[in-house]
Amino acid sequence: MRTTASSATERGPIAIVGAGLIGRAWAIVFARAGHPVRLHDMDLQTMQNSHAYIEARLNELAEFDLLNDAPLTVLARITCVPDLADALRDVVLVQENVRETVEAKIDIFSRMDALAPKDAILASSTSWLPASEFTKDLPGRGRCVVAHPTNPPYLVPLVELCPAPWTESEVMVRAHEIYTAAGQSPVVLSREIHGFLLNRVQAAVLNECFKLHEEGFASSEDIDRVLKDGLALRWSFMGPFETIDLNAPAGVSDYAKRYGQQNRETINSENAFDWSESAVARVHDERRQKLELEGIALRSAWRDRRLMALAAHKRQAPNS
Repeated sequence: MRTTASSATERGPIAIVGAGLIGRAWAIVFARAGHPVRLHDMDLQTMQNSHAYIEARLNELAEFDLLNDAPLTVLARITCVPDLADALRDVVLVQENVRETVEAKIDIFSRMDALAPKDAILASSTSWLPASEFTKDLPGRGRCVVAHPTNPPYLVPLVELCPAPWTESEVMVRAHEIYTAAGQSPVVLSREIHGFLLNRVQAAVLNECFKLHEEGFASSEDIDRVLKDGLALRWSFMGPFETIDLNAPAGVSDYAKRYGQQNRETINSENAFDWSESAVARVHDERRQKLELEGIALRSAWRDRRLMALAAHKRQAPNS
């Protein structure tokens, strides 16, 4: 998670539009990397509450040695700016985090395009909406891109960079450089696809997990174990392609010869999970037996601290 930045003066200003959980997390990412960050939200109370939240997260990161600078030094780089024009002045990148509707995205991107410097990148954190749906009528549509994070981005570094059909290639290159320098792990899509990459892979896993539970093969707890005590341990350090490459003596081709037919038969024999209320309710009820709704916030905080410990470990692990 460490970056090469040594001071805020080495990085251009970043504007974060929308100061909810994702916006605050992005503020941590860029401030930790040395950028001056301007945090903007239409709700003044949301902005006023953001500093205390961010300070608490920075103190946790410092406990795991995931900051180059003292928490208060990083926090000082983040300024709450109630006026959008002031927030966007002289920035190199705008990270948008407003609600997930086409109408909201069209509105905010129209205003950002009018106010931001003409060479500033306009990036959306949208999880599902392609940029073409809300940037097609903008004069500056060529500098617009999706930069979909993984929550929380200051702990899980993947960010998906997805262009609209009109996004300039130079913008994609610059975006990749900015996110990489900020300690993220950007992946680049060649063109738009619904859900991008991460959500599609997750959807496939969820589909199989829900189907196995719906058909009574195992409890939700045991199916969770298949991931957390099985697949996820390997996938934490390598992806599925590298995993199967190592799982056969002669690599991917050998794996395909040995297990391809079984994989094909397994997928072809299963119907898509229809997300019926009754099937979802059964999983929900099993989860509530393990964790009451009131405990979700505490469990989420536990998850984030485990991710911090994992991030600290992975930072020390060699890549090869």
